[in-house]
Amino acid sequence: MSPTATGPTHLTPAQTVEQSGFSLDTLRYYERIGLLGTVERSHTGHRRFTPHDLDWLMVLRCLRDTGMPIAEMLRFAELVRSGDGTFAARLTVLEQHDAQVEAQIAHLREQQELIPHKIDFYRSVLADGPGAD
Repeated sequence: MSPTATGPTHLTPAQTVEQSGFSLDTLRYYERIGLLGTVERSHTGHRRFTPHDLDWLMVLRCLRDTGMPIAEMLRFAELVRSGDGTFAARLTVLEQHDAQVEAQIAHLREQQELIPHKIDFYRSVLADGPGAD
């Protein structure tokens, strides 16, 4: 690795795993299906990730963690690789995903309202002692 003023120009797979939070198997899978693109290799064939790769992995982590399906992530990745002329299409993908995330959050909030009632119920049963109906 050649260090720069802001850090290394290449990261080992282990460093990339540590910094991205993805497993090595996931990194290999993402590379194989085309989400990650072509990862540079050293002269010995070892993967060498760049800071740009790590930035892209952070985008993928966000999309995955917010429930974007792999097929939609692939579509977004293809748009990104297609260049600046796809900004409008990328915006549409992200706006649609954001709306889905908002809907999911609203649904979870509605469902969460039941939980404190059940907590109160079980606390009252426990406070009344075993065997109380």
